[in-house]
Amino acid sequence: MGIRRVSYTILVALLVLVAAGPAQAGERQLLFYNHVWGTFDRATADAVEHSAYLEEFSNFEVRTTTGADGQVWTGRYLRGRETYLEIFGIGDVGGQDGELGAAGLGLSTERDGDIERLQARLRAAGLSPVDFLQTRDFGDGKPVPWFDSTYLIERYDRFGAWAMEYRDEYLDDPRSGVGPARFRGDVTRERYLPDAYQDKLMRDITSIRLAVTASDLAATIPLLEAGGLGVRTDEHGAVVTRGGTTMRFDVVPMGQTGLERIEFELNRGVARHVEQLGTSTLVVGPGKRAVWTF
Repeated sequence: MGIRRVSYTILVALLVLVAAGPAQAGERQLLFYNHVWGTFDRATADAVEHSAYLEEFSNFEVRTTTGADGQVWTGRYLRGRETYLEIFGIGDVGGQDGELGAAGLGLSTERDGDIERLQARLRAAGLSPVDFLQTRDFGDGKPVPWFDSTYLIERYDRFGAWAMEYRDEYLDDPRSGVGPARFRGDVTRERYLPDAYQDKLMRDITSIRLAVTASDLAATIPLLEAGGLGVRTDEHGAVVTRGGTTMRFDVVPMGQTGLERIEFELNRGVARHVEQLGTSTLVVGPGKRAVWTF
């Protein structure tokens, strides 16, 4: 029996133990793909950071952020209309998240109060969600509430997913650069992200592919299901196709984990261009599509 078959057998067993069950039929979707991050070798992270092409390709930023409890991380951000990508190099974030092959997935709500509805679904399924308030320090030493988050496990192998809902204190702070609400309770991804994507190629992320351990995937599926995303398992792992961004999870053993592939929708059609970034390759075009493999 091969490694993938063994991993899938473990996955099925774990799902039996921790399954939360999907949202009930007729209940609306609460969570949507927000962003994914991955930790890569230093050569790749440095190539991304200093790439002149990525400045043209996306609304690109390198930023060091101070969050709750003094957490500090340096990320390379590629931002679109509603979705974005965050790249770390080894050691750019503390703990195991700063190790090669680590990755994470943020899923966000679009309406104020939906994070509480998600928590209620999780508790009704017999789970115990963990709540956490993330803050951001804009440099004056006064942390601003940034977003509420909910997750199911505090310890994971190399991958963790969480739900998030942006706070009014952050959205209404002029330093955040966030636009005005379009409706009451607007905490959407489109409101949060700036409109600078309009002058770049990257419009949004349409697909992500991650290599994760069986136990990390088993711990993630209940959150996806409670958020109304729906999950289909197969012999390789699981896939989510609801909500605008396809999310593919391949089950692998430790040592082979990480963010594998990102697909983008572009604002306009272009001729084919290949950009080598460390050990990764970004192929842009032809047409209105780009693919980044790691």
